[in-house]
Amino acid sequence: MFVTGRFPLLVAVGVVPVVLLSGAGIDPWAVAGGWLLLSLAVAAADAAAAADPRTAVIERRLPARTLLNEPAESHVIITAPGSRRLRGVLRDAWQPTAGAEPSRLRVDVPAGERRILRQRLLPRRRGELRSAFVVLRIPGPLGIAGRQARRDAPGRVRVLPPFRARRHLPSRLARLRELDGNTSVQVRGQGTEFDSLREYVRGDDVRSIDWRATARAGATMLRTWRPERDRHVVLLVDTGRTSAARVGDGTRLDAGMEAALLVAALAARAGDHVHLVMFDRTVRARVTRIDGAALLPALVDAMAPVEPRLLDTDWDAAFAAVRALTTRPSLLVLLTAHDEPEASRGFLGSLPALTGRTRVLVATAADAIEDAAPGNAAEVYAAAAAARARSDAARVAGAIGRAGAEVVVASADDLPPRVADHYLALKAAGRL
Repeated sequence: MFVTGRFPLLVAVGVVPVVLLSGAGIDPWAVAGGWLLLSLAVAAADAAAAADPRTAVIERRLPARTLLNEPAESHVIITAPGSRRLRGVLRDAWQPTAGAEPSRLRVDVPAGERRILRQRLLPRRRGELRSAFVVLRIPGPLGIAGRQARRDAPGRVRVLPPFRARRHLPSRLARLRELDGNTSVQVRGQGTEFDSLREYVRGDDVRSIDWRATARAGATMLRTWRPERDRHVVLLVDTGRTSAARVGDGTRLDAGMEAALLVAALAARAGDHVHLVMFDRTVRARVTRIDGAALLPALVDAMAPVEPRLLDTDWDAAFAAVRALTTRPSLLVLLTAHDEPEASRGFLGSLPALTGRTRVLVATAADAIEDAAPGNAAEVYAAAAAARARSDAARVAGAIGRAGAEVVVASADDLPPRVADHYLALKAAGRL
């Protein structure tokens, strides 16, 4: 049972007889008590006359997945199986990050019929959105009180990473097609595969001239090459405490996910095998042995519920998880932070054991550090802090280079295309 705003108004009306009868020698407290009991009796009778919300049949219709900050529609289907009309308000138990609008839905279902209530969801956080129940309120004929019931109606929607870096994919795929020999631009490098012969054009690499084919054809013939396929590319995304740092409009983990998705889409088109590990002290997500069109859906589905953990990453265990996926990956893209010497000690200590076996690219998202002319004391401290941050980042980057890995540092928006360009450069040079 519940009461509406009309109940306190009904009780307030009792002030009139209390004032009128107090001058007639009647105890005003007795009058007030009697009026309150009468009001309660009216409210109870009104609630008893309301339709029973427990008889309603509740069903859900939800999309299985949606993208972060993209609208989705939730449908609640109500059936009134009895002989009474259901008219009231329904509230769904979505968490605030679901962005459910409107928060309360008007219900008006004639007896024996069903209605669909539509609610717009605008998720503001990755992961699982869940609603375990709905609450249905049916007021009585007088609108003073009514019946309320909680009805179990479990539903969930998985909110996927938005993959905003997808806009960089067409231009990188065009470059990949050039490397793959589908246009007139051909490349040659150590470890590439022979593709075909064509006539020499001014500007071509003379080292690619096939002299035997030239003698047979009577024209200068050139060998063309294409990048090797079936390479194993491992994407290792750090989910430890440094991934929780705010960079741009999101966290460092969000930027790492965007870069991983772009490189994965590119590598899959290039015919390489892509593996994903998200790790801090244990594996938070893993995708392996999936190729082709199914790769990206599997990656975003695995990434969706992963959040930064306030733990220091165990790099020995992380690299062991990488070796468990493939014994000798051609490229390891490590998306982490390398801007603080103290926080990078464990990482730098474990890195040489991996760089001796495979090519490693360490990439991180960082805010741009702007120089400012120091004026007052606060600006002097800010300038000193900026200089210290640049010095620390340079020291760690130098240590990573000495350990045999390559370094990419960029803003959250620029990191995905920078990492993708590095992958293409390795392909073009025949180093992958």
